[in-house]
Amino acid sequence: MSIEINVPQLGESIVEATVGQWLKHEGDTVQLGEALVELETDKVNLEVSAVKAGTLQSILRHEGDTVTVNDVLAILEEASGEPAEAAPVAPNAPPVAEAEEAVAPSHRASPVVRNLADQLAVNLQHVPGSGPHGRIIRSDIEQYAQQRQSPAPQQPEAASAAPLQPASSPASVQSALGERRVRLSQRRLTIARRLVEAQHTAAMLTTFNEIDMSAVQDLRHRWRERFKERYGVNLGLMSFFTKATVGALKAFPQVNAEIQGQEMVIKEYYDIGIAVGTEQGLVVPVVRRADQLSFAAIEKTIRDFAARARQNHLTLEDLQGGTFTITNGGTYGSLLSTPILNAPQVGILGLHKIEERPQAINGQVVIRPMMYVALTYDHRLIDGSDAVRFLVMVKTLMEDPESLLLEA
Repeated sequence: MSIEINVPQLGESIVEATVGQWLKHEGDTVQLGEALVELETDKVNLEVSAVKAGTLQSILRHEGDTVTVNDVLAILEEASGEPAEAAPVAPNAPPVAEAEEAVAPSHRASPVVRNLADQLAVNLQHVPGSGPHGRIIRSDIEQYAQQRQSPAPQQPEAASAAPLQPASSPASVQSALGERRVRLSQRRLTIARRLVEAQHTAAMLTTFNEIDMSAVQDLRHRWRERFKERYGVNLGLMSFFTKATVGALKAFPQVNAEIQGQEMVIKEYYDIGIAVGTEQGLVVPVVRRADQLSFAAIEKTIRDFAARARQNHLTLEDLQGGTFTITNGGTYGSLLSTPILNAPQVGILGLHKIEERPQAINGQVVIRPMMYVALTYDHRLIDGSDAVRFLVMVKTLMEDPESLLLEA
């Protein structure tokens, strides 16, 4: 019996996805629950699994296609439990190997690779695939094209008179190989759309300050080994900044709010989004009820998020909600930046690289580990004075980290 493989429910507020990599191919035998294809959404990648054991009969949506909930992705032929009779071969049908060769290329290459093959006038039937399951990848096309343009051995004059194919000229190949076209993932497209929307809908303004990290660095140095031994996780900076942020949000509740129509909705809970960079783009998993967590619990949660983000194992629940966001460009060496709001939130704290700089303290110049911090806020809801004082409170708490124990 034929069974449709449909796009499942994608989660709250997610209405479409992009077909990513097919993990199975037409004709493959699959087991119940085995992953068939990966779907890309603006938040996470989802695997669609087989609802029955059987054979993947036909793939209807290919890599790069945009799909919505309940769209049919493929047809699965359910296993009957009895051996199927071999289909008779028509007298004029090509041998099996030739028939497979004739249809395989359309399923052994992604749309990007097929476009490149068209640009270079390369017949996919002639290109051996070096990817998984014999899949043709970009380097296979480029290597084939380069080999084709290599000087041919000397031939008799009659043979050398054969006309040259335009696509085989070095100029056309080199020109085509000088640029790459890569399909944007659904996540990247959504990131782009949301960032532009944030700039168009919010009155964003950024205020800056700098924090002397000496006290935090000293405390981390003194407690590093005992903390790791007791809790099995490093004592990082993010737990300190999370606690300092919660303290400042309690003092300035309008920064922990959002605008809904003509109302300000103040959140009396503290779900702090922690921006995590991945190869697919930025994701912001949420540390729930951060005010109720210990330093160790925050560090363990962030470590878990980072590991699962790299493996594309974050869930929609991990990413939904959030009342305020912290992003740390310092991990990449950023000295100063202006973060963009994570709508509908009205505040985001940007952290940066710690750098030793001279400071005038009590009439003397001393070298201290300093960090620039930035608060981007929605000026429609937050006055400049409140934004400045919010950031000053974060600075004060970080420069006196023992006071953060009150927030622990």
